[in-house]
Formats: sequence, C-alpha cells, structure tokens
Amino acid sequence: MSDTTAPALPSERLGRSGVPVSRLTLGAMNFGGPTSREDSIGIVHAALDAGITVIDTADVYEQGLNEEIVGEAIRGRRDDLILATKFHGQIGDNPLHAGNSRRWIHRAVEDSLRRLGTDHIDLYQAHRPDPHVPLLETIGALNDLIHQGKIRYYGTSVFGADDVVSAQHIARENGLIPPLTEQVPYSALIRLVERTTLPIARAHGLGVLTFGPLAAGWLSGAYRAGGAQPETSRGARVWAGRFDVADPKNEAKLAAAERLAVLAEQAGLTLPELAVGFALSHPAVTSVIVGPRTRAHLDSYLASASVVLDDDVLDEIDRIVPPGTTFLERDNGRIPTELTPAGLRRPRATR
Repeated sequence: MSDTTAPALPSERLGRSGVPVSRLTLGAMNFGGPTSREDSIGIVHAALDAGITVIDTADVYEQGLNEEIVGEAIRGRRDDLILATKFHGQIGDNPLHAGNSRRWIHRAVEDSLRRLGTDHIDLYQAHRPDPHVPLLETIGALNDLIHQGKIRYYGTSVFGADDVVSAQHIARENGLIPPLTEQVPYSALIRLVERTTLPIARAHGLGVLTFGPLAAGWLSGAYRAGGAQPETSRGARVWAGRFDVADPKNEAKLAAAERLAVLAEQAGLTLPELAVGFALSHPAVTSVIVGPRTRAHLDSYLASASVVLDDDVLDEIDRIVPPGTTFLERDNGRIPTELTPAGLRRPRATR
C-alpha cells in the first residue's frame, strides 16, 4: 500500500511536462548484481518511503533481471512513482535484439512492460545513440508508443550535443512529440556537459537526469593519494583503464579529489555530501540519479539531498576543477563514434 506520510524531498518539474519529480532518482543498476533481490527490494521500499519518486532502470541491466526486481518491488505502489527504463543494449546473444530501430523498440518495450509488471512506462529512454539508425526512425517509433499508451514520455541518454539538438528539430519538423529528457554523467570531476548538453537542455526545456555524482567512486573517499588501488570489479570488466590510479590523467583526477575532500571537511560535510550537493546545484539539473548498493549507501544519499552549497564553496570547486573540465574521455559515458577509429576523423589517402 502507498505510504501517504512519506516525507517530501525537494522536487523539480520534469522538463516541459510539468510533472513533479524528486531531486534524487533511485538508480537500480546494482539490483540483481552486487545487491541481492531481497536487499534490492528493501532499498526500493526505503527510497519510496523517504520521498524518492523516480526509479531508473534499463533492460540491459543484468539482462532483464533488474527490471524484474524493480517490478516486484513496486507492486502495489506503481501509481506513487515515475518509472523510467531504457532500451538499446543487446539482450542475449542475438545482435537483432539491440539498437534503436523501430523493429527492436517495439519488441523491447513489450519485454520491459512484462518484466516490470506494468501496462505503461512513464519515461522510456534510448540508452545510447545508434549510428546505424536515423533519428527520425527512432523518434517515430517512440511517438507510436506514446499514442498506443505504452509510454508517457521519452528521452535520450548520453547523446552528443548535436544529436540532442537534432532530435528536437527532427521531431518538430515532422509533427512529432520531441524528447523530454536527456541523461548525462555529471559530477565535480566530470564537467564536460556544462559546456555542451546543459545549456542546450535549458534552451529546449529538457529535463536532465544526471548520474555518477560520486564520479564512479572517485568522490566516495575510497580513492586517496598514496593509497592502494581500490577493487573495482565492474570497472575492470566494463571500463578497462578508467580506474587505474597510475594513469597520468587519473593521477590529476585523484589530486583534484583530494583537494575536494579537504574542502568538504572545511565545509563540515562528507565528501559524498559535497559531491551530491554539487550535482544538485546546477540550475539545468532536474534530478540526480543515485545508485546505492546497500541500505547504508541509500541513507548516505538521502542525507545529501538537502545539502545546499554556498557560493564560496562552489567557487572553490571551480578553482579546483574548472567548469567544463573532464580528465578522462571515457568518464563522459562513451567514446563518440566520430573519434574512433582514427580513420573516421582523418582524410582518406589519395591514390
């Protein structure tokens, strides 16, 4: 049953929709992986009881198991939350079961609806761009789902600034509903979107869901100068090199993290509180996705939701990590296809 006495977290409107959403979004990526089914359900219930109103998952997380766990956890409380999921990543071994084509979108949404145990998805997001599918095809398919009542809104995730703008224009030029949201990595150590996506979002009335406020652990306190290399099983499996403290770019990132830790202490905050407070401080950010592995992690994030950094602290963060800075390209969520392989950005040799 719904807990009508849940405390109200600070909220914002989701882009042009006018839908109120909590400033924190519960990211479900760890559910069914490092976090057991039972613990995951407990985290979802605690988050909803605390006033979080958005849950974000994806079909590719644990190959559908993640969505199943979320669906079980929200049973009886579906109308109390905004349910967001994503498509694009490959499901199983069949390369046809992936991407942003009309064919796959219509199959993927049915699978997600079944796993989530619901008849509609509030926010359906393209998890990554698909360079092989025209944006118009993807947008057209998502508009079909809106008209069919299977989704309420749709958005994109880690799209290039050019594609974010193009999607808005393509939709309007073809009489279609444009994307409502964009999801991006954003933290005090990963600030590229301040010069790209965030100004565009404000100009087009997009809601922005940011993820990684702790910069994939670099602002958790686990990474310290002179300390041992932290264990990052997920990083080693998915993002080789991103967590190597011996990499010169990561050395600079670690030095900045150390200075941010000192600043947090001076401000009477923990480093995670400073990090979450920073992500919440940007006026273009609608909600910050937090991905707790444990109930203790969730409690820590909830304690950060009310942190408001004053101008002196924000100015000092800017001095430590100038606006728009990114230390490592992979921290931005993906390597743009236009940058790799090298042949795509170099003139073809003449014969």
